[in-house]
Amino acid sequence: MSRLRMPVVTRLALAGAAALAVVGSSLTPSGAPAAAADRPTYVALGDSYSAGVFVRPWDDGDGCGRSYRNYPHQVAERLGYELTDVTCGAAEVVEGVLEPQPSEKVLGPPTTPPPGGWDEKPAQIDALSDETDYVTVSIGGNSLGFGPIMTKCLELGAFAPVWKRKPCTDYYSDGGGGAAWLRGRFDRLDDDFDRMMARIREAAPHARIAVVGYPAVVADPSGCRYGHWNQLGSIRKGDMPWVDALERDVNGLLEKQAADHGTAYVDTYGPSAAHGVCESGDAKWMYGIKDDLTGDGDQTDPPAGMCRQIPGSGESCTLIHPNARGLDNQAREVAEALRTPTSRG
Repeated sequence: MSRLRMPVVTRLALAGAAALAVVGSSLTPSGAPAAAADRPTYVALGDSYSAGVFVRPWDDGDGCGRSYRNYPHQVAERLGYELTDVTCGAAEVVEGVLEPQPSEKVLGPPTTPPPGGWDEKPAQIDALSDETDYVTVSIGGNSLGFGPIMTKCLELGAFAPVWKRKPCTDYYSDGGGGAAWLRGRFDRLDDDFDRMMARIREAAPHARIAVVGYPAVVADPSGCRYGHWNQLGSIRKGDMPWVDALERDVNGLLEKQAADHGTAYVDTYGPSAAHGVCESGDAKWMYGIKDDLTGDGDQTDPPAGMCRQIPGSGESCTLIHPNARGLDNQAREVAEALRTPTSRG
């Protein structure tokens, strides 16, 4: 799908960080810097939820906005690993991990690209080798089509008759217009993920591998308000249980694949279930559709193009990604999994 024709919600929901190797700083237990040669090597693969898009400070030089607060960076510093972070927003299992990510799918922030756009990104799996000691991978939402699905839910919530309490649920359930499409996407994701896991093991035969699940978006919709764009905008409250079930189904697929391939699965959903997009203050660990940015510094990504037409006073179109507290939650869970001996893949 071309950039000009792709709905803004889809484009921004896929936005994330590029496949550029970044070495994280690490300390020994004594607090002294560890020599790179003495540190275990850690490669982080994944999409925007791993990249930590829209959380300051982010790398603004490659069109991907990879946050220096994302869980790969935090885990590398906590555990003393030498990090290569090739996480990339908009990445899919195939176009991202197994194969190069096309330039038209490198979407920021900055979400306004330079003349000529951003460069194509190498296949993330190319960062692995016999020398890799640890691998994390969190991918699948874009392959499934989470962005287009949320776009459809927003559209149906805005334009379906008022008496339809859950138009998105009805559309994607048996008998609805999107049911067969969604089943096909799940089947393809299952096949592609299986192939990806086998390739990761081949490329990094000695590594401990962990599959990282997605944190909760709206496990508890009680605080949600229709039309609040720092939450879920025009998605109707009756559809929110289905959105939550969809996410749990994706996590279930990832957990099964991890078990099938003898690797660890990191649950970030459970610890974040009470901290979804409809919470407030420090209890909120998830950005809404258009929200104020979190993290350190003063970077921003001003609304541009169709994003300006989305209501709300938020700084940026952050489209349902973890905020700074959400990244911290991911880091805690992933660090614990990697330091636990039984998580060896």
